[in-house]
Amino acid sequence: MTFSPSPTAVRFDDAQMWVDLEDGRTLGIPLVWFPRLLHGSPAQREAFFLSPAGIHWEELDEDISVAGLLAGRGDMTRSRAEAAE
Repeated sequence: MTFSPSPTAVRFDDAQMWVDLEDGRTLGIPLVWFPRLLHGSPAQREAFFLSPAGIHWEELDEDISVAGLLAGRGDMTRSRAEAAE
């Protein structure tokens, strides 16, 4: 079993999601990796909750694990090219 640090904060700019981790790292993730977030409104993006394993958006039906972010995985349900459309 691999340990992944828990998220402590999430913020957004026009193109990125920034995730602060309990171990002091900050991850910058392109929004294009997650089409639901990319196409969601700023208010929808801000309506998340944190769990020890990841970040969750009920309204956008999005769940992102810290382990997946650390592995460089984006949304596995659609290609990144589709997301940019």
